Amino acid sequence: MLGFFTMNDIQAGDGARYMTELFSEKNKNGLTRDLIEALFPMFEEASAGAIAVDGESRITWINSSYSHLLGLGDPARVIGKPVRQLIPHTRMPEVVESGKPLLLDIMEHNQQQLVVTRLPYYDESGRIVGAVAFVLYDDLQPLTPLVSKYRRLHQDLAAARKALAKKVRGTRYSLGDFVGASPAALEVKRRARLAAGREMPVLLLGETGTGKEVLAQAIHTVSARADKPFVGVNVAAIPDNLLEAEFFGVAPGAYTGADRRTRDGKFQLANGGTLFLDEVGDMPLPLQAKLLRALQEGEIEPLGSNKVERVDVRVIAATSRNLEAMIAEGSFRSDLYYRLNVLEIPIPPLRDRLADLGVLCEALLGEICEGLEFRGEITDAGVSALGSYDWPGNIRELRNVLERAMTMGEEGGILDADAVFKVLPRSSARPISSLTPQPVRPLAQTLADAEAQAIEEALVASRGNRTRAAKLLGISRSVLYEKLAKLS
Repeated sequence: MLGFFTMNDIQAGDGARYMTELFSEKNKNGLTRDLIEALFPMFEEASAGAIAVDGESRITWINSSYSHLLGLGDPARVIGKPVRQLIPHTRMPEVVESGKPLLLDIMEHNQQQLVVTRLPYYDESGRIVGAVAFVLYDDLQPLTPLVSKYRRLHQDLAAARKALAKKVRGTRYSLGDFVGASPAALEVKRRARLAAGREMPVLLLGETGTGKEVLAQAIHTVSARADKPFVGVNVAAIPDNLLEAEFFGVAPGAYTGADRRTRDGKFQLANGGTLFLDEVGDMPLPLQAKLLRALQEGEIEPLGSNKVERVDVRVIAATSRNLEAMIAEGSFRSDLYYRLNVLEIPIPPLRDRLADLGVLCEALLGEICEGLEFRGEITDAGVSALGSYDWPGNIRELRNVLERAMTMGEEGGILDADAVFKVLPRSSARPISSLTPQPVRPLAQTLADAEAQAIEEALVASRGNRTRAAKLLGISRSVLYEKLAKLS
């Protein structure tokens, strides 16, 4: 690893020689030594400041103009310190972690708004060893009209997307939106891909807030019916006396006060596509019989009509209730259960896949902070604090906790353990999971599962920090990313 450089090593105007030491003869982006030496002085001279960090996001070099701009004093005194310790809102660690440049990003520091460009750099083997940043503007006043126009266009685009989503019965989610790399999450994704490739009915089983509708939409999105409607209906949210009309539609004048025009039901709206029945366990017995006939015969009869209509609908059902227990007590039809449960996908509760907490927080904070002027982040200690809770409300509750923590937290959007504990409910006792005997499996599958288990345990021990998990496993970070990619 490269050592730290002090201002005795690098005098003013020697930034190009410093950067040449950091880059290989020909780095990953194909930049030659001559090109670096030619371009770096131009960037440094044109910018209001420049800084570089190593692979651990510690400052290895900063020029005097940037140090003065930030009010840090002597540049030599900050060498070796974590960059976030001195510049709390910097995204340099993100560039080091992802290897992706961030161009023309707006950063706030001490009530200043700076336009910054950040670039990763690599060693001879192509491994990321740090990043460099240039402050292009330290006064945004000339850019105010441009920034305002960008924000207006961004708001108009968001409004247009919402309006389009209301007009078109489509989906918002894909398999990538079911976040997780633990063995339990990967098994859910495997079954979802299997369901997407076939026309069979699917039954999603899981507690409230585990992401059943996300998975239902994801299955539809990658199925052969993706260009057809996706219609969802929450059975528990509709009064029993309106369910039949909601499902099968209403003929003109079917009852007093009925519309004189035909009113389509969910089956007609979903014709050719997918019908998602959420909380199907709450469906009353009389409607269960009519739903079974519609699924078996592929036809429906609107309320108040004597005409039978053919429909082509693929059904995905979901419930948080124990349907087998309901069958035993006579509140759910066994024949409907067998019709719906051709492919069963159990979705594990969040407390059974705490290894996914880190990536879940990253994804949820990205959604929560969309359109805001800052980017929400959570520290390792914050993730560890979340792992101490039992999550009876699962991912829906996790999102709520993160939103409240962001609202009540200090400006900057960085959540630590204190910020999490302020909004985290008191922990309840975790249910003891029953152990069932496992059948003998092929050796290759056993080894693959053992490797996946080891990765999960390392992610749990490191609270989702992949760099630390790779060190615990004794492998490089790039190898860990490759294995995670194969598991997803």
